[in-house]
Parts: sequence; structure tokens; C-alpha cells
Amino acid sequence: METEKPKDQLVKLAKTISIVFHPLLMPVYGMMIIFLSPTLLGYLPFNVKKLLIFIMLINNVLLPLSLLPFFIQRRIISSWTLSERKERTLPLIIITLLYGVTSYIIFRYPMPVFFKSFIFATVFLSVIVTLINLWWKISLHSVGVGALIGLVITLSYKMLTPLDWYLISAVLVGGLVLSSRLKLNLHSPKQVWIGLATGFFGLTLFMYFF
Repeated sequence: METEKPKDQLVKLAKTISIVFHPLLMPVYGMMIIFLSPTLLGYLPFNVKKLLIFIMLINNVLLPLSLLPFFIQRRIISSWTLSERKERTLPLIIITLLYGVTSYIIFRYPMPVFFKSFIFATVFLSVIVTLINLWWKISLHSVGVGALIGLVITLSYKMLTPLDWYLISAVLVGGLVLSSRLKLNLHSPKQVWIGLATGFFGLTLFMYFF
């Protein structure tokens, strides 16, 4: 029994990491990086930052989460983890639509182009992931951390500001998230690495050209 305790602790740690860095939260973390980074974007008025984070939390975190009990009750999904590929389709479509609504709301405000590009990139990635999910199960957690790493690099490049510690932190988080998904046996190495690449290149290329 004693030999099982460290394994149980690692499983609990992996579950905690998966919750803290849930895919729905990654755009919020991205916004916080933009707002807290030592760039011109960090000097936006506090009230503006608070409003934007509030919109993102309500529309893209709380609303999708509030629908999960309904999906479970209607047997559209079998669990909160959405571990089955086919069960992800409808939730992903709804999340994509909600990201679209968020981008429309934010587009109406006089925001910096970089910030709007980031919001549109989340919609773009959500569409890509939804399409991939129709045929193949991809790690949504890995897509999220890949996008986060790409955001830090793009922010540093476009704002001409070194963000070494932000990048190191994002890479470390990426390693923890990928390891946790593999530890929980929820994904194969191929699914997490392709998810990481999809998030990274999808967001980076979109924000580079737009």
C-alpha cells in the first residue's frame, strides 16, 4: 500500500494541474500576460482591463461550464472531463460560437490591434480544433498551452520587448500540462504533441499575418 501513495499523489497533482490550466482558462491567462507584461499594452487603463477580463470570464468560462450539467442530464456527455471524442463536438461548437460573440463585442471597442488579433486568434483556433475533433481526438489542454507559448513569443516580437521570464514560465507550464495529461492516460504522446504544435503555430501564424 505504501508504494501506491506516491502514485496517488502524482495522479492528484496531475488532476490539479489539468484543472488550473483548463483550456477554457487559457485565453484569460493570455489576457493577463498581455496586461501585466512590460509593454505599451500593459498601460491600458485598469477599468478597461477589468472589463475585458470580466467579459472573457462570463462569456467563455462561466457560460460553457454552466452548460455542462445540462449536457450530462441530457446524456449528451457522460462526464465533466469530455474524455470521449464524439462527446466534444457540440460543446466545442458552442464554445466557438461564444468566442465569436466575445470577439464581436470587443471589436466594437477602440482596442489596440494586437489585442483584437489575439481574440480573433482564439476563435480561429477554436474552429480548427472543432474540425479536427470531427475525425481525431486532440489534446485541448495542449492546444491551450501551445497557444500561450506562442502568445508570449509573438508579444515579445511585436512589442520589441524581451519577455524571457514569461517565456520560461509558459514553457514550464506547458511541460507540466503535457505530463499531467499523459500521467492521467487521457491522451497519447501523439495527441499532446500535435495539440501543442496546433496551438503554437495556429496562434503565432494568425497573429503574425493579422
